[in-house]
Amino acid sequence: MHSAIAKIVRRGAAALAVTTALAPAVMPSWAHAAWEPTKTVEFIVPAGTGGGADQMARMIQGIVQKNNLMSQPLVVINKSGGAGAEGFLDVKGSNRNPHKIIISLSNLFTTPLATGVPFSWKDMTPVSMLALDEFVLWVNAKAPYDDVKGFLAALKAASGDQTFKMGGTGSKQEDQIITAAIEQKTGAKFIYVPYKGGGDVAAQLVGGHVTASVNNPIEAVSQWRAGELKPLCVFDYQRLPYKEPIANGKSWADIPTCKESGLDIEYLMLRGILMPPNASKDQVDYFVELFKKVRATPEWQEFMQKGAFNTTALSGPEYSAWLTKAEATHKDLMEKAGFVAK
Repeated sequence: MHSAIAKIVRRGAAALAVTTALAPAVMPSWAHAAWEPTKTVEFIVPAGTGGGADQMARMIQGIVQKNNLMSQPLVVINKSGGAGAEGFLDVKGSNRNPHKIIISLSNLFTTPLATGVPFSWKDMTPVSMLALDEFVLWVNAKAPYDDVKGFLAALKAASGDQTFKMGGTGSKQEDQIITAAIEQKTGAKFIYVPYKGGGDVAAQLVGGHVTASVNNPIEAVSQWRAGELKPLCVFDYQRLPYKEPIANGKSWADIPTCKESGLDIEYLMLRGILMPPNASKDQVDYFVELFKKVRATPEWQEFMQKGAFNTTALSGPEYSAWLTKAEATHKDLMEKAGFVAK
């Protein structure tokens, strides 16, 4: 069932060849824009500090400041309450305010379904898909298996006090959806343990408090490099392209897909930007161009490699079409997992 998301990604990547524009060498890139911010822009993160969305937002903030891409400050604000609903409702309620943007995760789809909180991406104004984030099956480096086959054998053999614990960010969100999918594919059961963010999840796995996690690459790469965690497979439809060694001579490209390893599950997560409702075309265009310039910088390219991102990027009608399909896919996944609020 997860192949639906992968198909969306493949269609989106094939449908649009994204071009990037470098900032002009002489004058700031914001000069002569039809519209530009006149005060500080709030950059809302609907998740906790240390997680993938927070790290990406702060990276963007640094790139914008270093390269003088905006005439006004860009300030990151975390609003993680209610599985991110706090942040999304803030933006939804900021009608016609162009000085507020939000970086979205897949909780854009999962939170309203799981909680019943009344918001949808359609209540906001889509700007750009920046990238798609990967999910990797991680275990402690001391685990007695080094591949998915060994993991699944141990998972199926576990019972009672030995039941595997899966650490994840939040409840009824991406991490738990993937966990439920593993259960459905294997017939095994996890004890799912929710934490506030991916940084906490990685720390708990290092400490042996959980058996596994499905953290994003950027949320566990430092622990992999330090020899504390090891990756078993990636939930993409293809292996990652990044070949620079990370740990023990292994790179992201050396991690097999979960599907080729015998665990037929694919899942990728949105990293995209939206604005409050009724933003004007000029205001949307300003931020579309801003993020094109951000993606063209060496710092962004390095960040994409470090975090092993899928670099698919969309805007305009293509981005809205992707959001429409992804919303329907998440509804199907969550209904099958029993995670939709009654």
